[in-house]
Amino acid sequence: MEKLVVSLDFLEFPPTHTCDGENLSPRIWITGLSAKSVAVMVFNPFEKSCCSFTPWICWNLPPLPVIPAGIPREPTTNEPVLAVQGITDCGVTGYTGPCPPPGQMIRYQFRVYGLDALLDCPPGSDKHQLIQAMQGHVIQYGETVAICSR
Repeated sequence: MEKLVVSLDFLEFPPTHTCDGENLSPRIWITGLSAKSVAVMVFNPFEKSCCSFTPWICWNLPPLPVIPAGIPREPTTNEPVLAVQGITDCGVTGYTGPCPPPGQMIRYQFRVYGLDALLDCPPGSDKHQLIQAMQGHVIQYGETVAICSR
């Protein structure tokens, strides 16, 4: 599997991408992409209520070097980029930014998958359905991490 270099514009979340601000999905930079489509899964691996909390899943993104910020919370979008999104562990469609309790810090892992095809995974699918749809199609992978504290 080929490695992707994935980065954000920050190491610590600015309010724009958290519950304290506009709660907008962040811009994601991808280097080394040579896939037909892209999927993004974001995890908080230390959520106390479960083993890995997923606040965003997005797929069938075009293979661009930058996933733009502010993807609307809709099952399918055309602007600012084509995308399909699913139901997160927050129970909503689209990105939900971090919102740790006061005095605590959380970490989000942004996992980016380069795929050899568009996925036949309907809008509103959950993370388990997305993982199943990606099986046999992942040709590239990379991840980055950001933290949030209040």
